[in-house]
Amino acid sequence: MQPRRQPQPAPGPGDPRPAAPLLALLLLLALQGAAAAPAGSGGPEDSGWRQDTALPRGLLQQAARAALHFFNFRAGSPSALRVLAAVQQGRAWINSKKECKVDLVFTAERYNPEGGEERFGKCSARVLFRNEKPRPAINVTCTRFVEKGERQQEDYLLYKHMKQLQSPLDVVSIPDSHGYIDPSLRPLWDLAFLGSSYVMWEKTTQSSHYYMTQLSSVKQWKTNDDAIDFDYTVLLHEFSTQEIIPCRIHLVWYPGKPLKVKYHCQGLQSPEEASGIEEGSAVVPTELSNF
Repeated sequence: MQPRRQPQPAPGPGDPRPAAPLLALLLLLALQGAAAAPAGSGGPEDSGWRQDTALPRGLLQQAARAALHFFNFRAGSPSALRVLAAVQQGRAWINSKKECKVDLVFTAERYNPEGGEERFGKCSARVLFRNEKPRPAINVTCTRFVEKGERQQEDYLLYKHMKQLQSPLDVVSIPDSHGYIDPSLRPLWDLAFLGSSYVMWEKTTQSSHYYMTQLSSVKQWKTNDDAIDFDYTVLLHEFSTQEIIPCRIHLVWYPGKPLKVKYHCQGLQSPEEASGIEEGSAVVPTELSNF
């Protein structure tokens, strides 16, 4: 006959619980696994990604600039254009297809501050570069630094100014040979920068980025509807190659409505990459609810 086992005494208030260290260890491992995985991981869409601990130089800044080009185009407001101020933090992942996924947080400032004022806002974005292919996939959210009512009023004043021109606009070059932009032409420059944002986003790759340096050959067309409709040529500076690329852009804009852009660029691109058409309501999701 087997001796009867005595029941283990219940732990007292001050006695250690044997399971507690194990639970703490499991929780720690789970947290470490979550920190090492991309945001939104856990599904099959994230399989095959590994974190890139040695970030290529300038990758985070490149991703932030691409996100802002896309954000400006989708927002469709020349009064709320943003440019990069500083990258605060970011991580990147790569896969076997040599694609690069970047999650980052950065600050942005108003493109054309009035009277020397400085307005900053914070943005977060996920940018997917597809192995040196242009047009990265972007999801971006930014806090607003221009109140919606103020932005709408500024856009309407710009729109009213453009519509009240007595004759179709015909401008040779902005800025002039001395780098000066006449204040009366500043709204036109901002509107051209808005349309060029789409082109710069679509041309951006992991290693190439663009900036608008000159606006020329502006032709405003009189239309029967209420929209601003004009053609213009911009010179885009590509920084990695120092190439200057002329792009002819046709833009249709009305405050509060999606921006319409059609363009053709000269340069080293293949014909199928050299032109495009897009509206501001296009695919590639973004968050504008807090804009």
